[in-house]
Parts: sequence; structure tokens; C-alpha cells
Amino acid sequence: MADDANRGPGAEAGSGMPIPAHIPPGLIFDYDDALGPSGLDDIYAPAWEVFEKLPPVFYAPARHAGARWPGSWVCTRYDDVREVFQNTDRYSSEAIFPFLIMIGETFRALPPQADPPEHDKYRILMNPWFSPKAVAQIDANIQAVVGQLIDGFADKGECDVSHDFGRIYPVRVFMRLMGFPEQRFEDFLSWGYAMLHDMTDLEQMRWGAKSGLAYLRSFVEEVRRTPGDNLTSRIVHGQVEGRPLTEDEIMGIVFFLWVGGLDTVAATSSLMFRRLALDPELQQTLRDNPQLHADAVEEFLRMSPTVNSSRMAKADHELHGVKIRKGEMVQCLVATANYDPAEFEDPRSFRLDRSSNRHLTFIAGPHRCLGSHLARRELRIALSEVLRRLPAFRIKPGADRTAVPGLVAMKRLPIVWEASAP
Repeated sequence: MADDANRGPGAEAGSGMPIPAHIPPGLIFDYDDALGPSGLDDIYAPAWEVFEKLPPVFYAPARHAGARWPGSWVCTRYDDVREVFQNTDRYSSEAIFPFLIMIGETFRALPPQADPPEHDKYRILMNPWFSPKAVAQIDANIQAVVGQLIDGFADKGECDVSHDFGRIYPVRVFMRLMGFPEQRFEDFLSWGYAMLHDMTDLEQMRWGAKSGLAYLRSFVEEVRRTPGDNLTSRIVHGQVEGRPLTEDEIMGIVFFLWVGGLDTVAATSSLMFRRLALDPELQQTLRDNPQLHADAVEEFLRMSPTVNSSRMAKADHELHGVKIRKGEMVQCLVATANYDPAEFEDPRSFRLDRSSNRHLTFIAGPHRCLGSHLARRELRIALSEVLRRLPAFRIKPGADRTAVPGLVAMKRLPIVWEASAP
């Protein structure tokens, strides 16, 4: 966590763009290493240092390939992050999805890049397919996918619970929901990984986005010719405000869902099982008390947020005493907001008795995660079935336990347990 205050006005960010001269030098900090790879038991501890040591709102230079701004304001407190998420009069989400602009496309990802009230019509279209009732209807499918994967390693005494389980089950569920052919599984993960996991390689990011979009366009054409009983077909043949969706609207929705369905639950799963493997007492408590699994998932979500979303300021204003100008970006650091002691008692402890767990992992306000009900159900089933079918497990001795507090999370998480005698 480097103090960049000595850079001075006009200094360059990592993107090569000069930091605006009006940014106070004393508020410029590079915090990228706080969200970098870590072998600590608590990989979010460096983010806690950001909360404790840096101002509640500061300016961070851009570090990622293809950055369109020299940097962004970063807010770390729960109330400030919630305010940015909820106040759509002051903050816009139109600039939060960079992949399409990066490859020269002009359509928007929908609904996330539409602000209310325009945003609402797309949520009205999509909400029925991600409601608790709709998720309950695919419960058997989730159970079947999870059970089949566990069948493949339950009697072996070890598995890679990230690569061979966590990265697979939510994507298979999502692919069936959308109607995508399962033989595209590895392609999807390859393209998605290039887009989301190597933010320093612009050409790889473009390759992933272009490859995914090219396939989705061909799939949409196929669905247009041959409607099916899947979500893609309902989008292609759907309507908003009594009219058919335009081609740009269809692609904006399908592309957004495709990106969102690849990583978030998989990343959370790997961090959830990592914590369990490192904490035998918590693991046993959850084995003995299945009725606590829903509360446990909420605490896993709170303590392992994987997305720190941004918004664009619509007008000049102040946030926590800091002057922010129209057009500047504001990043919501959920990795610190979810640990704010003003909102969460004893925030760095895993607590199963929280009477209110209003974490911001699924964002807040009108852009609250569309798939939150599905994600919760997938995580609960995965947690319950792994604990029911595997004995006490731990990280395999000698295995690399490095993890990233974000979408990269853990590509590999080998665990071992005492296998039953044949």
C-alpha cells in the first residue's frame, strides 16, 4: 500500500494518463497490493489496513490495462458505499462495464449500464427468472449438478475443490438456465478468464470479450430461428414496454448475463471452502448444525466479497468531506465496507449469530445483483452437500494456499480427508 502523495499534481497514473491537477496530493494513494495475492489465513487483512490507515475517501491511480480514466475516488466506509450504490440521482452506472467499449462495440450491457428509470424496464423483464420462486423451480437441477460432481471424488480422499467443483457447478447450472450447450464449458471459462482475471493484458482481455461475443451472437441467431425453453429464448423473443427488444438490447442483456454467470459464485465457493479447510472448529459446527447453513452463507458472503463496483459522478458534490467533480469515477470498496465496525459488530470474526447481516456483497439499491437468490441457493446446496458427504477436510499439505480477495480467488484448492475403507 504505497503512499503516492509525493507524486504531485499532474503526475502519471499507472495507466499513463496524468492525474488531474485538482486532486489534492495528500489524498492520492495506491492500494492495489491490498487486494493482491495473499497466503494469509485472512486474505482480507490487508484491506482492513486500508480501512484503518487511509482516509475514508481517497484517490487511487488506475492500474489496469484499457483504463479510461487516470484513476478513481475510493470510498471505504459502509455508509458511503451504500450511499453511492443507492443514490442514482448523484451517481451513474453507465461507465461500469468496460469490455464492450474496449472491443469497439456501441451497445450497452443491460440492465447494469442503464440508470433509473430506464433501468427499471429491463429489471421488470428479468426479475421473474431470478426470483425466489424461479430459483426454487431449478432446485433439483442444482442438487443434481452438485451431487454428480461430488460423486466423482467422494471416495478418493482428496480433490481440488476449486478447480474440480467450485468453478464447475455454478457455471453448469447457469448454462442450463440459458440453454447454452455444455460442450462450450471450457471455451466459456477460457474467454471469461481472459477478460476478468488478467486485467493487465489488454490484448487478452479483448480476445476474451470478442470471442465470447462472437459465440453469443451466433447462439442468439440460432435461438431466433428455433425458440426453446430457456432464458436466452425468452430474452430474444421478449418485450419491454409492449415492444420487442432491439438487437442491441438483446445482446446487451445476454452478454451481461454471460459475464456475470461465469465467476462470482465460483470465486465465492473457493474462498468459502478455503476458510472451512483452515478452520476445523467452524467446519465441525456447521456439520453439527445444518440449520445454520443459511446464516453461514451470509457470513461467507460478507467476509469474502469478490466485486468492488464503481459509479460515475453525475454532478459536482462532496462525499465524506471530499470534493468530487462531475464525470469522475467513484469506486465502492466493498472489501472494506463489509468490515466496517459502525455497521457490523466484531467485523473481523466469523459470526453465526448476527441479527442483521446487511452486507454489500450483492451491491445495494436498484442495481442490486440480479442473481442474488440463485447465488445464495447454489452456495447453500454446495456447502450442505460437501459437509454431508465428506468427512473433516483440510488443505493438502504442501499445497499453495495463496488466494486473491476478488474474482480471481483460488484457481486451485486441493483438500484431503480420511477416505472410507472400501
